[in-house]
Amino acid sequence: MKTALTNTDFKFPGQTDVYHGKVRDVYTINDDLLVMVATDRISAFDVILPKGIPCKGQVLNQIASKFLNATADIVPNWKTAVPDPMVTAGLKCEPYKVEMVIRGYLTGSAWREYKSGARTLCGLPLPDGMNENQKFPTPLITPTTKADEGHDENISKEEIIAQGLVCKEEYEQLEAYTVKLFQRGTEMAAEKGLILVDTKYEFGKRDGKIYLIDEIHTPDSSRYFYKEGYEERFAKGEAQKQLSKEFVREWLMEHGFQGKEGEQIPEMSEEFINQISERYIELYEKITGEKFQRADMDDVEKRVERNIRAIL
Repeated sequence: MKTALTNTDFKFPGQTDVYHGKVRDVYTINDDLLVMVATDRISAFDVILPKGIPCKGQVLNQIASKFLNATADIVPNWKTAVPDPMVTAGLKCEPYKVEMVIRGYLTGSAWREYKSGARTLCGLPLPDGMNENQKFPTPLITPTTKADEGHDENISKEEIIAQGLVCKEEYEQLEAYTVKLFQRGTEMAAEKGLILVDTKYEFGKRDGKIYLIDEIHTPDSSRYFYKEGYEERFAKGEAQKQLSKEFVREWLMEHGFQGKEGEQIPEMSEEFINQISERYIELYEKITGEKFQRADMDDVEKRVERNIRAIL
């Protein structure tokens, strides 16, 4: 019995391309439709870890689907169907070469840079005297380049426009969408006792129109803190209780791995893998307010293929 889907290699009618990303396998049909399979692969520090996490793909796909539905009034999105718990199908768009990262709090990589003395982030000034996990007066948009391989790099609005990655008018539209989406995500998280700390959005264009593409507000693309206890922990300088992939990164760092050359990925025990799986399910239930229904995992590959073929 296969409990985690880590690889797919389907051949669909009309298939014109396939892309195996860090976590998703994306099939292009007739150069017009994208079929995105959220596998159970997990990546950290831009490295795919050797073992898959049961239920992770289903969690990510179903959370993203809910948030795409809940934000369609703000910006049109690419999704047209969810034929399987691990699959979303939709319109093929030409992706912008930048990812729109928005941060409500000083944490993660931004905090690591700040602590080492940096006082600007993607060209934006940061005040002295801030503490880890402190809320910014207004959320900061800190875009990154979209790397085909290796690490995404921080980049400023000015550099994006100067390098012609996105024209000024369209970039400002992306910024406006990013702020509104983050606001909606923040409100929805707050209703469930969570704080949406930071997240990223990806956009693309089709027939001259901007679309929101990929996943949104999932634990792979976002960081969440628990609202309860945030102030107390912050006042004491304690780590926040969070629902995100950060705990996986922290575990890897504790075991001497940060994705740098020559470092060995530590062995992940069955127990730790199950722990990660439970954390993903916990986030699903916490953020959607619904009980997670595990899809049938007996030969998950066949099920996914069958469900995709049914819509083609």
